[in-house]
Amino acid sequence: MTREAPILSIVIPMRNEAENAAALLAEIAEAGARLPDYEVIAVDDGSDDATAEVLARQAAADPRLRVLRHPRPAGQSAAVHSGVLAARGTICATLDGDGQNPPAELPGLVAPLLAPGSDRIGLVAGQRVGRQDTLSRRLASRFANGLRSRLLKDGTRDTGCGLKAFRREAFLRLPYFDHMHRYLPALFRRDGWEVALVDVSHRPRAAGRSHYTNLNRALVGIHDLIGVAWLIRRRKKAEAAEAGRAKDDRNG
Repeated sequence: MTREAPILSIVIPMRNEAENAAALLAEIAEAGARLPDYEVIAVDDGSDDATAEVLARQAAADPRLRVLRHPRPAGQSAAVHSGVLAARGTICATLDGDGQNPPAELPGLVAPLLAPGSDRIGLVAGQRVGRQDTLSRRLASRFANGLRSRLLKDGTRDTGCGLKAFRREAFLRLPYFDHMHRYLPALFRRDGWEVALVDVSHRPRAAGRSHYTNLNRALVGIHDLIGVAWLIRRRKKAEAAEAGRAKDDRNG
């Protein structure tokens, strides 16, 4: 018998997180008592350590866990997109696979999307408080977030936080591109959705290492920022043109 589709799908992109995966999944199960019916989708983004083996053992013991695997690394946005495509829930939540995003934050992240009168909220974005990263990484992130906020006016101070929750169908209608996960507030607002912001805690990485450097984040970020700004301008021009046509029809 096929299990009834859950309300919530928790998507976790992972690459070389064999040392963190089991503990993270155990914390999600602990937080699950305060969540609606849920499933977990772990997306192994071409790991070359024992991540696949650890996830296979966890899935054999937990019917809520589903595992997807990219044959080669495709990046965090691709992993999130694969997970959301496979999701059965109408709401999706994401958190990083390195354990720095506490799963205990998930109930507070999902709650605004389930509250009465929340139909216009498309995204709930976590904003890290007391970020536990190196000084150089925090400074680089502060600069990138400031530049993005000034250019896109997305009203968000921290789009790099992996803790997010959103309506699945709304996410899948967004334009897909690599690194899109860093621009979700701007993209959801572009499509007319309201974005709720929730302060969340952050903690040091327990094991392993980051797969991104400040330099490669900056290089791809500039290119993406220009592209997202163009997408927003194009939508505004299309809306202005549509409003002009509607006015002409009324006057005609």
